[in-house]
Amino acid sequence: MKALKEFTIPFIGLKAEKHYFDYQIDKKFFEYFEYDDFNDVNIKAELVFEKKSTFLELYFEIVGSVNVNCDITNEPYDQMVEGEFKLVVNFGDVYNDEFEDILIIPHGEYELNVAQYIYELIILSMPAKRIHPGVEDGTLNSDILKRLEELSPKSLGEKEETSEEIDPRWNTLKKLLTDK
Repeated sequence: MKALKEFTIPFIGLKAEKHYFDYQIDKKFFEYFEYDDFNDVNIKAELVFEKKSTFLELYFEIVGSVNVNCDITNEPYDQMVEGEFKLVVNFGDVYNDEFEDILIIPHGEYELNVAQYIYELIILSMPAKRIHPGVEDGTLNSDILKRLEELSPKSLGEKEETSEEIDPRWNTLKKLLTDK
């Protein structure tokens, strides 16, 4: 991960105050993680890095868009992405990242790479089901949508119409149930 050096923050020389870092995330960033679900990426990530006397406090915020394929129609569209994440970095004897928002690094460490946290924040900020806005409001004109509509199960109203067109012998049998 040498190419992600820009995401490494050497905190040993920083003053005990807030420091601000801005990153522009594109598709190349995700190639390092071998993640290829995105067609294109344009996200701005901001990091507020606060160094305190005994620990570090990191606040991540992302805003931007990701071009993905719709789960229903496979049509590409731009999905807006927003997210934030707070991380506390403590110093201890051994490296420990078991907790979601607490990272423990050994006392001798002097730098921290934040690329993994930005990557996870973007992935987790994406909706579970990616639906093209044109599908939701009905404006997308797609062959796949037409085919899905043809193959969809009939509605309740259409089923009632077909039940009236059944064999007339069944209707006489139904009269036996009502004539008691």
